[in-house]
Amino acid sequence: MTDHDVNRREPALDGPKASAAPGGGGASVRGLSPGGWVLPVLWALGCTAAYAALSLLRFRRFEPTSWDNAIFEQAVRGYAGLGWPIVDIKGPGFNVLGDHFSPITALLAPFYAVFPSAQTLLVGQALLLGVSVLVVGRLASRHVGPWAAGALTVAYGLSFGVSAAVRSDFHEVAFGAPLLALAGAAYVDRRWRAVVGWSLPLLLVKEDMGATVLMIGLVLMLAGERRRGTLLAAVGVVGAALVVLVVLPSVNPGGVYDYASSVGGDRGVLATLLDEPGRKAWTVVLTLAVTGFAALGSPWVLLVLPTFAWRFVGDNPFYWGTDWHYSLLLMTIVVVAAVDTMRRFPVARWLALPALAFTAVMLPSTALWALTEPQTYEVPPRAEVAQQVVDLVPDGASVVTDIGLITHLATDRDVYWLGTVGNGPMPAGDPQYVLLDQLAGVGSPPDARTYAEETFGGSWVTVWDADGYQLARRD
Repeated sequence: MTDHDVNRREPALDGPKASAAPGGGGASVRGLSPGGWVLPVLWALGCTAAYAALSLLRFRRFEPTSWDNAIFEQAVRGYAGLGWPIVDIKGPGFNVLGDHFSPITALLAPFYAVFPSAQTLLVGQALLLGVSVLVVGRLASRHVGPWAAGALTVAYGLSFGVSAAVRSDFHEVAFGAPLLALAGAAYVDRRWRAVVGWSLPLLLVKEDMGATVLMIGLVLMLAGERRRGTLLAAVGVVGAALVVLVVLPSVNPGGVYDYASSVGGDRGVLATLLDEPGRKAWTVVLTLAVTGFAALGSPWVLLVLPTFAWRFVGDNPFYWGTDWHYSLLLMTIVVVAAVDTMRRFPVARWLALPALAFTAVMLPSTALWALTEPQTYEVPPRAEVAQQVVDLVPDGASVVTDIGLITHLATDRDVYWLGTVGNGPMPAGDPQYVLLDQLAGVGSPPDARTYAEETFGGSWVTVWDADGYQLARRD
């Protein structure tokens, strides 16, 4: 089907005032007046500031959610040094491209080279999410009128999925949010070439995004764009297959894709899918409720299916709920789908009201609510002690640690995680320090010095043993 054919058919969908969109074919794009820029830009800036503030305040309070920010920092530091993304936290000398395929994180390397710190990744994520808010806000302003656009944009910026992603520190999916927003905006605008152009880089975000690209191709086919849709779907399938079956195993020390075994676990796909069905169903309901269920009126909502599929057949219970970053891209998808629904069926714009009400009800339970609480801006006494302990490990030193302080050590030191230090040979003389947080609840050894001597040999001395922190140094 040609673009000309689409141009003939689309006005029947959008009404007599539809006009052709630039960039490859199709449908109506309502012009955005200069005033229509103001609110989306202001809201995007406000959201970006809020995301960055929450991330930086949590870092200052020593409240990391996991080791992930440190993992990504080591990877970006490798790129910034024009080398491979070596992540010693996953194992000495481990190339993280053998774990997850996320080469898009290399785009942070120039900024990290200038500002080498964990906070650079946190601010970078806030900016990426802010861009997605801006794209969604402008899209809604073009198509659904000011009040419905405002409600949807607020609902997206404050949604539980975005808030949870900010709380979870940096993850590669932050790059997927603006890409999906841009691809979705192009779909709603009926700019087919742009849909393809913004969808292809998703393959560099993470290996599971190939299934999402496949689904975008199928949605294009449903819209009548069979040639482009078929090509995009094929690229999604082939790209995902190459990454999962060739690239990841070839880089992984074990010659496998480590996460393949999580699909179905030990009991099979069906049994895992039926684990906690109420929790999984509730996650689906909450995801759609972000838009007042308006997303259900658009084919674009089909993009949620691959993400729900791998999450619900995975044997990791963290995938099934709403507490981590796994719902971030779903937020982008459903809000774009809601805009498309309201564009096609103007009466559906009233669903922006329940979307906004849902946002108001959910907001106190999200991480962003912490910005309204005074204690968020205070440094707890144990965080001050933690900084003192971290400062006892010299810059450039090698240290084995647990998850408690790993994020604050990764910038200036060679950091290993105690759970993977046996997965590969360490450089001679490493580690020089062992640092444990006994109150982090991560099952650390009871004594740093004893653990160091039994694991690495040699003589060690205790440098710090107070407030739940233990630091041992090679003597």
